[in-house]
Amino acid sequence: MNERARDAADRCPGVFSTHEAADGALARIRLPGGRIEPAQLAQLAQAADAHADGYLEITVRGNLQLRGITDVAAVADAVVGAGLAPSATHDKVRNIEVSPLTGRIGGVADARPLASALDDALRADPATTALSGRFLFGIDDGRGDIVVRRPDACAVIRSGAPESRESLSADIAVGGQPVGSATGTDDIVAALQRIAFGLADVRPGAWRVADLGVDDRRRLEDLVAAGLGPVVGPDDPAGVVEGAGLAPADPIVGWFDQDDGAVLLGAVVELGRLPARLAEFIAAVEAPVIFTPDREILICDLSEGVAETVVRVLAPMGLIFDANSPWARLSCCVGAPGCASAHAPVREDLLRRVAQGEPVDDREHWVGCERRCGSPPTGHLSVQATPDDGYERHRR
Repeated sequence: MNERARDAADRCPGVFSTHEAADGALARIRLPGGRIEPAQLAQLAQAADAHADGYLEITVRGNLQLRGITDVAAVADAVVGAGLAPSATHDKVRNIEVSPLTGRIGGVADARPLASALDDALRADPATTALSGRFLFGIDDGRGDIVVRRPDACAVIRSGAPESRESLSADIAVGGQPVGSATGTDDIVAALQRIAFGLADVRPGAWRVADLGVDDRRRLEDLVAAGLGPVVGPDDPAGVVEGAGLAPADPIVGWFDQDDGAVLLGAVVELGRLPARLAEFIAAVEAPVIFTPDREILICDLSEGVAETVVRVLAPMGLIFDANSPWARLSCCVGAPGCASAHAPVREDLLRRVAQGEPVDDREHWVGCERRCGSPPTGHLSVQATPDDGYERHRR
């Protein structure tokens, strides 16, 4: 049985309701699809430098968060001013993961218009304010990189042109399992919302599909499937469509040629923490930026000359463009002393592990306690601190 009771209130942080961590207030900024414009990134960097610890942390959902905030109101004003919190009431419901390369490299169709339509619908509906800040939507452009992460409600595009709202066809998945298909942007969005509202009907108080027991999950799947057509895609919900591009497990780190001839640069930073000064330099490139659920930073739509300059200037500043770097496969929670629950200074220990030069052959996530904050939903090696100053390793 997976069923878990949720007696405590959902305290997932946002912009207007921060979390009081041991190192100060923490604010999380939702970026649907991980997308952010250069001017917005610059404003967040300035807020992090002036009112927080000087870093932008990349989360496991491709969002950003600021830690150690000294002036919560000033940070909220900066986020609102940047256009990154369009609604105080719907701040925490905009949890939408989107295939990071969609519309630029591979994929069945550009998933961005569908993601925008979903975001618009969520913000327009007063009922969505009741959703948990942990409930996750996904838009997969057919390559299998998002559905494999088992979002609560996911659309996997199977055919159609993005410019035509009527021709788009997608499988609808509940917790990663396809239960039917929908055609047309409006019907696809409605099906995703039906999963969210159905969760509350089936199990009041549940935060996510994973909280459901077997019987309740079957009820939810049946409720959603009742308004859908048959599943279009393969039995494997993460089956990669031929010609869709990179496999879901490939790091998006390095130099990539976009389908339109432009260049996309993928990079990572140590510990998934982007220094404010480096963020300002990235913003100065004046190109679209995407933060991925694997904590990568994509700088898009570049000419070859600009891309070469970006690598030459930003690599010495700490932006890592090497897919073989250990930081392309390592992540961690904040650990002690930033988190009062942590049993160890996880960041320091992970930096020491990298400095020792041991090979990193698998994706690893280091955590300070049994809550395992920030853990990838896909297979990885979990390195968990124990109360006796040690670490336990488990394959998840």
